[in-house]
Amino acid sequence: MSEPLARTTIHEFTVTFGDCDPAGIVFYPNFSRWMDASSEHFFRTCGLPPWREMAKTRGLVGTPLLEIHTQFHQSATYGETLQIHTHVKEWRRRVFIQHHRVMRGTDLLCEGSETRIFCIKDPQNPDRIKSIEVPEDILAMCR
Repeated sequence: MSEPLARTTIHEFTVTFGDCDPAGIVFYPNFSRWMDASSEHFFRTCGLPPWREMAKTRGLVGTPLLEIHTQFHQSATYGETLQIHTHVKEWRRRVFIQHHRVMRGTDLLCEGSETRIFCIKDPQNPDRIKSIEVPEDILAMCR
């Protein structure tokens, strides 16, 4: 199910003082937090309801993260407005790979790629989750 870039969303936010370390530079785990939020923003922009609603109506509990790779290029500080450009780089049968580019205007600050799965509550053990194949209707909405 691999395909060329089909849809990119942009999630914009302003860096706050609390996002930074004592030197005033964004503390690196915040980039992962923002990419995670941009992943959900991608699906919402594609027309999917919130995961909480999807859990009630379809049993989907979200898209847990399996693997992440991040490369930092420039720093950011509080008061700056950043944009995260997100797209699905590759759709596979059971996983998908999202790519994020954190930008400050035209400056690339950080890039990250995330491997994720769609999950439901495990019918055999409701305290656990289990992966499912990428739902065809969601795939169609996000292309």
